[in-house]
Amino acid sequence: MSDEARIDVHERGANQQTSDRRLFMQLLAFGDCPDPKPLVRTLESARVEAVLYRDANDPRGVAVLGMSQDPAFFVNAFRELLNSPSFGDLPLKPEFSMLGRTYSSGYESDLEDWLINRPRRTALNPAWPWAVWYPLRRTGSFARLSPQEQVTIIREHSVIGRAYGEADLVHDIRLACHGLDVHDNDFVIGLVGKDLHPLSHIVQRMRTTVQTSQYLETLGPFFVGHVVWQAPAAS
Repeated sequence: MSDEARIDVHERGANQQTSDRRLFMQLLAFGDCPDPKPLVRTLESARVEAVLYRDANDPRGVAVLGMSQDPAFFVNAFRELLNSPSFGDLPLKPEFSMLGRTYSSGYESDLEDWLINRPRRTALNPAWPWAVWYPLRRTGSFARLSPQEQVTIIREHSVIGRAYGEADLVHDIRLACHGLDVHDNDFVIGLVGKDLHPLSHIVQRMRTTVQTSQYLETLGPFFVGHVVWQAPAAS
């Protein structure tokens, strides 16, 4: 097979790093749950890597974030857990369902950490109980830009995100969801931190960027949650 015909689905980082590993994460939201304690007991006994949130916009709402390198986890063990009595009687809110995979941009100095460990550490950090999760879809015109133009636009976002992270205000999880989302979104973004205001502030700040103001077709819906329970912090 010629080099042109060979399909390579590996993730790539700096210094010729490659990896065929990635982390899948899924957020599912439920209503009619005035007491989340039975859900906590179910999650603890299942020993899964997950986070349980209270829904800030629904006094009876919750959401669970599951994660695994094996996507079969979500249609087997995670599915069975969510059909157990504690979760199974709760109505699902499909508008907040999000499924995505970690990905690389080609510049990561530690590719394996970026793909596997960093998103787990971020989601499971007990010091960062607030979370905002949302999907987004870029316009087709962004895909028609040259690679150099795309990099310039994306870098503006990255610089802002890095500044908030270095100030310990906002820490992000970026997932690709091409072909995985019922509404054909491109990405799922998770913002976590110790306080809610900075998570709102960075969304407001991003409104002024070229990507958000010119090249986003849809943004949201936004799930806003506060941690009820987390699996033990990832190493």
